[in-house]
Amino acid sequence: MNDTLYLSDLDGTLLRSDQTLSAYTCAVIDRLVSAGVHFSYATARSIETAGKVTRGIRVALPVIVHNGTFIVDSVTGKPLWSAKFTPEEARTILDAFIKRGLFPITYAVIDGRNRFSYLRDRCTRAQWEFLLTRMDGSDRRAREIFSEDAAPDGDVHYFACISDDEGTLLSVKEALEGDFRCIFSRDIYTGAPWLEIMPQNASKAAAARRLKEMLGCKKLVCFGDAVNDLPLFELADERYAVANAAPELKAIATDVIGGNDEDAVAQWLEKYIAK
Repeated sequence: MNDTLYLSDLDGTLLRSDQTLSAYTCAVIDRLVSAGVHFSYATARSIETAGKVTRGIRVALPVIVHNGTFIVDSVTGKPLWSAKFTPEEARTILDAFIKRGLFPITYAVIDGRNRFSYLRDRCTRAQWEFLLTRMDGSDRRAREIFSEDAAPDGDVHYFACISDDEGTLLSVKEALEGDFRCIFSRDIYTGAPWLEIMPQNASKAAAARRLKEMLGCKKLVCFGDAVNDLPLFELADERYAVANAAPELKAIATDVIGGNDEDAVAQWLEKYIAK
């Protein structure tokens, strides 16, 4: 048991559709963690928003955030490992969006703080609606900029763009995917098309491999629902797709379990791990 790392995605997998954890899921995970089971999560969320939705559980291990761009100490919130773009790479990516009439949200570490930068008058409707969910007063990462040149400030590690113009997003992806890790998907809550750009060496799988080594684990068991979990599934010794998962994930899964609204991950853990 202690030589296995159990790694779950959050949205659409461990979290219910209302972005919460049930009391049952919290109880199961807390019991396992207390017993010494190596359980953690790998998410596209930042540590700030992941921390909010996982307050009901105690995760003692480092966690993987921003789709594998960071491994973070879950207790202190401090990065243990991170990937970033060179200034030239960040400029190349930004120019690819601008050339096609889009402007992404830029995530970077600036003066030792995690920040996301946005140019308000260049935001799409869907992008602005997303930003509003991150600017509720408790999230201090927001950084409004007033020129394109300010976007790549700091150590940039992640770009995200949300637009109803799916074709243009795919055009940006096609232009960049040879040199960077590009993930095109639809938001599971709004259905809006998303394009995420990360350093080539960043993925949930690469971060999971590092975390396994850090913990001295020999085996990886993972749970997921979306296409950004594919590299993780390909790496894992056992991989479980929830019932609401993308077909691509189900096709390579060890098994398909129940849906995220049925506490499927916690049920699997209780059945096969909790004793």
